[in-house]
Amino acid sequence: MDANLTPRVLSPEEGQHLWYLNGLVNIRLNATDTGGQFCWVDELLPVGSETPYHLHRNEDETFYVVDGDVAFVLDGRLVRAKAGDIIFLPKKIPHGFRVIGDRPARLINLVNPSGFEQMFTEAGEPAATFELPHPSAPDISKVVEACMKLGVEILGPLDPFMQES
Repeated sequence: MDANLTPRVLSPEEGQHLWYLNGLVNIRLNATDTGGQFCWVDELLPVGSETPYHLHRNEDETFYVVDGDVAFVLDGRLVRAKAGDIIFLPKKIPHGFRVIGDRPARLINLVNPSGFEQMFTEAGEPAATFELPHPSAPDISKVVEACMKLGVEILGPLDPFMQES
């Protein structure tokens, strides 16, 4: 174990709470906390919330669906995920997702190695409450700019892949 790392126990209120693309994101563990090994992000996302179709050049992502229904596009293939499902996305695999159904989704996002949490901090804003923000038009240019810095390539919208959802 890295001598500079210390064990931690975090309550749900702890972490860095951000409003990002009309969702509430809580960065529970970041690069400093884990010695760069991974980051742990807890996301509460409204129905219709989505990512662009993109790929990570540097990190693997693993999603755990805590609640809700989410349509993932994995290398051009549409897959529906529900509470209890785990989605593993190795780096360099094009992907994206959209929250579907009739209620918000809660996802745990484990990203290895860490660093991707910077995208949330650069493209989001500090959350004033621990609730979903009032919906507004997202500033996609901030997301694209943050992704470019981190080696995440935006490939386009999800719509061409979402015909069945």
